Amino acid sequence: MLSIVIPCYNEEERLPRTVEQIERFLDGKDAGYELILVDDGSSDGTRMVMDAAAERNRFVRLEALPHNRGKGRALAEGVAAAKGSEVLVTDADLSTPIEELPKLQAELEKGAGVAIASRALRGSRVEVSQPVYRVLMGKAFNLLVQAVLLPGIWDTQCGFKLFRADVAHDAFAQLTTDGFGYDPEVLYRAKQRGVRIAEVPVVWRNSAPTKVSPIKSSLDMFKHVLRVRFRG
Repeated sequence: MLSIVIPCYNEEERLPRTVEQIERFLDGKDAGYELILVDDGSSDGTRMVMDAAAERNRFVRLEALPHNRGKGRALAEGVAAAKGSEVLVTDADLSTPIEELPKLQAELEKGAGVAIASRALRGSRVEVSQPVYRVLMGKAFNLLVQAVLLPGIWDTQCGFKLFRADVAHDAFAQLTTDGFGYDPEVLYRAKQRGVRIAEVPVVWRNSAPTKVSPIKSSLDMFKHVLRVRFRG
C-alpha cells in the first residue's frame, strides 16, 4: 500500500482540488493507498475540508496537531501514522503533479531508498516558475546544502518525495526541526544509514501564495543545516 502524507496549514482553498486530483489518479490504479491529511493547527476552514474528504472516501485518514507547529512537524506526525510500504510526502498545492509519482516509484524498484522530485536536472520541466528572487535564493541555499550535507543532490526543496517505509519512519522520527528545514535533514539522516537517494526530473508548477518567508525562512533553514551537520 502507498501512503501519501500532506501537511495542511490554512489550505481550505487549494486542498479540495488536490484531494480530488489524487483520488482521480489513484482510484484508477489497481493498488491500495491511504491519504493522510495532517492539520497543522489551521485557523480557517481546512479541517472542514478534511472532514468532508474523510467522510466521502474511506481511504482518507486525518491527523491533527493542537496548534501550528510547522511543515516538518506536521509531516513527521503523518509519517508516524503511515502504514504503507512506500510513503510519499507532498505539498497541499501539488506543485509536482501526482501523475509524476510513477517516475519516483521506478527508482525505488531499482533499489533506491528515497526518490526525490527535482526541478534542477536536465529533463525537468518548470511550467510556472517562481519569482526570480526566489529562484536565486533557492540556488544559493542548495549550494550550501551540497557543501555541508548532501553533495550531488541538486534540489532538496522540491516537496514531492517518495520513501521506502522503513527509511521514512526512521528519518522523520529523528527530525529535530519543526519548520521548512526538514528536507535536507531527513535526506541527510537517510544518507547516514547508507540509503541511496535518487533525484528525478519532474514537471513542476509554482503555486502562489507561499508560506515560505524569503528572509526569515531562508535564515532558519540555513542555521538548521549547519546545526544538523556540526551537532548531529
